[in-house]
Amino acid sequence: MTQTPPRTQRPASQTTLTRKLGVPGIVFMVIAAAAPITVVAANFPIIFGVSGSVGAPLMVLVATAILLLFSVGYAWMTPHVPDAGAFYSYVDRGLGRRLGLGTASIALLSYVLLTVSMTCYLGVQAGNLLELWTGMQVPWWLISGLMIAIVGFLGYRNIDLSAKVLGVVLVLEVVAVVVIDVGVLASGRELTTLPFSISEAVSGTPGLGLLFAFLGFFGFEATAVFRNEARDPERTVPRATYIAVIAVGALYFVSSWLVIAGLGADNAVALSNEDPAGVVVGLAGEVVAPIMADIVQVLVVTSMFACMLAFHNIVTRYLFTLGERDVLPRTLAAVHPKHSAPSRASLWVTIITALVVVVSALAQLDPVLQIYTWYSGAGAVGVIVMMTLASFAVVAFRARLKRDAAEGTASSWVTVASLAGGIGLVLVLIIAIWNFPFLVGGIVAAIIWGAVLAGFFAIGMLLPARVAAKERVAAKERVEENA
Repeated sequence: MTQTPPRTQRPASQTTLTRKLGVPGIVFMVIAAAAPITVVAANFPIIFGVSGSVGAPLMVLVATAILLLFSVGYAWMTPHVPDAGAFYSYVDRGLGRRLGLGTASIALLSYVLLTVSMTCYLGVQAGNLLELWTGMQVPWWLISGLMIAIVGFLGYRNIDLSAKVLGVVLVLEVVAVVVIDVGVLASGRELTTLPFSISEAVSGTPGLGLLFAFLGFFGFEATAVFRNEARDPERTVPRATYIAVIAVGALYFVSSWLVIAGLGADNAVALSNEDPAGVVVGLAGEVVAPIMADIVQVLVVTSMFACMLAFHNIVTRYLFTLGERDVLPRTLAAVHPKHSAPSRASLWVTIITALVVVVSALAQLDPVLQIYTWYSGAGAVGVIVMMTLASFAVVAFRARLKRDAAEGTASSWVTVASLAGGIGLVLVLIIAIWNFPFLVGGIVAAIIWGAVLAGFFAIGMLLPARVAAKERVAAKERVEENA
């Protein structure tokens, strides 16, 4: 197994990324990508409908347990990974350069697809609100283009600006979810314990319910992406990871139970199947006040914007790290002298996102049934693949380390937890692959997107020889400069 080669050092005169992000800032960044209000308003009804049961709280609990086990190894690896490549760097260190670069390729594809899918869906949702309130019909692609420009502006500047914007949006989302929960409690509706029944959770199709519960956490895994901009990353990143998983898990666990109670345990599945997009919005208007339904609709749109911005920042950090490692052109690792941000990488993400949206629009793809469904489904499977590889990368890396008395016990727990989390992720991955046609809207689409994911992974694995050659050239240049 080849070890990770030393990175090319940044010249001393070049600006470095600013290290201002603390635990709250990173937590805001990654939970915003999870989009809590969108999960509660749109994802919960899907979980009820596809599973055919009201066992969502236990499905959320299982997803939280798997991700906490994953987080043990993910957090433990932080001091051993020198850059912000997240999944790429972790797999590179644990399973070797070829699998690492394959993971990097999948990461770029998956997060770009997730960014574009959210961009297009945001254009549709915002357009629907405008038409509802003003009667104006604005093309979805025009709104999506405006959102790309705004996100591009925020991503180009210092990370603090994005963190503040995402922090405000996230607080509003969480407050809205809590208000709905309190409204259900105050409404006097029956607080049934049926959702906590194991027999209820395993009835129907629990695999699909678990998969969609799992998808509601997406974004938390990006804590390590912000390593280079975090204060004391060896402490900040692990703490932010655990806080993000526990906070999201607790919020979804309680809220899924109360939404079921609000709809009625006997009616929740039927109501969700009848109107998955509006059932929770309607519940909010009933248990709080009619205006709460409008507020939730607005927050769903702002939540999608926050999710889009968060994914944009994630892709930017991947491009920046791959530029630093000379996998991609080194110009991508340039740091803006004023903003101390990976602005050039961010600009390229903006261009790529815009190009994919333009091509998709010119191809007359439906923004929801095709763009959102295809891109988000393929991106989701890609992220699950990366998480699975990262879990086993931790196990492999730990196995190569010299055992000593000081860290033997702790590291053994890391190995056990990572292995258990990896097994759980394999289960989720199997469910995702089995239901891939459902995620992307058909068997033909599943075959095409499966081939695309596999193709990108294979292309990444073929890069090591090229990368090694570039590293030798860079090393020779450093020797000549020092001579």
